[in-house]
Amino acid sequence: MGSAARGTWLSGDHDLDIFLGVPPEGDLGAALEIARLVAPHHEEKYAEHAYIHARMDGFEVDLVPCYLVDDASHLKSAVDRTPFHTKYVSIRINGKEDDVLLLKQFMKGVNVYGSELKTGGFSGYLTELLVLCYGSFAAVLRAASIWRPGQCLDLEGHAAVRHDEPLNVVDPVDPRRNVAAALTLDKMLQFAGAARSFLAEPKLDFFFPPLQPPLSDEELTAQVIARGTMLILLEFAAPDVVEDVLYPQLRKAEGSIKALLERSGFLMLRSDVSTYRDRAVMLFEMQVWQLSKACRRIGPPAWGVEHAARFLAAHPHPLSGPYIADGKIVVEETRPYTSARDLLYHEIANLSLGKHLCASIREGHNIYVGQELLGIKDEGFRIFLAHYFNANLRIG
Repeated sequence: MGSAARGTWLSGDHDLDIFLGVPPEGDLGAALEIARLVAPHHEEKYAEHAYIHARMDGFEVDLVPCYLVDDASHLKSAVDRTPFHTKYVSIRINGKEDDVLLLKQFMKGVNVYGSELKTGGFSGYLTELLVLCYGSFAAVLRAASIWRPGQCLDLEGHAAVRHDEPLNVVDPVDPRRNVAAALTLDKMLQFAGAARSFLAEPKLDFFFPPLQPPLSDEELTAQVIARGTMLILLEFAAPDVVEDVLYPQLRKAEGSIKALLERSGFLMLRSDVSTYRDRAVMLFEMQVWQLSKACRRIGPPAWGVEHAARFLAAHPHPLSGPYIADGKIVVEETRPYTSARDLLYHEIANLSLGKHLCASIREGHNIYVGQELLGIKDEGFRIFLAHYFNANLRIG
């Protein structure tokens, strides 16, 4: 079921979703047990409900129980829509399969394909609807090249809910649902920019970009020297959860750590998160990573007697002050941390980073700074760094 059934399965993709349908009054647990028997060597995962993930004959296979409801308005779980999607697209896509395949490969080549939360891009079903809406691969690119946030597409003219996402594509089989809900603003605009660039100068490497080799020790050293920034890496064991649970927590934790660093006076250039093998990492590139011991604390206006008293009580042993500057009470005192690394090392346990990440970080983590990153030889990590430093998208 899915793109394989509709003739829009992208060659080279080794991921298959197989849905095990039971009657509406049936038991998903029975379907799950069948999946366990079909794939004795498997990993049991959980999204909206449990499913089986296995590797079979070179394919990554998800065996997903679902209810075979008779109408899309009677869905009992999100995956119950899939048979309706298959039916809707299958009877309309005839003759346009190649356009869908071109669009999927183009999106894959410009790194906007995949609706999982790690990517935040376009799902396979969404690409099919775009081709059905506009008529061809080229027409989709022409239309997308001038997209703006708030773009709405409604193939059946039956929208039942207004959505606030950057792109709103009303599900033809469920008027309440936005098919593009997982698409981020950045990925939408990245696709629009790539479409403009391709239309201006078509090239095959939009579809098949050269593979990014892992960064060598020499290349990493050269990047660190050329940029003149400080890289700080937090590394720990990746929690054993699906990516759609892990990556939102990684992004939230990334934001919490960034806020901690910048609140303390350390200035960040950029940050990113990734996973490789069984590890998770958060990378922070600092513009300012070392500060003086002395810092200013600016208090309330000097005429606010009660507020001023509370401020002075909170800063009883200043290096200098209190004095008045621009009408406000000021003291100078010693910073608790003068380096970004020390701040992160001592305060990470006090941050709210999501239950799965907190548990993993408490069990053990490493903080690498600057050229200490050379000690991580893993190829997946070095490819992540290569993509990080080569942040050069085709934006026309």
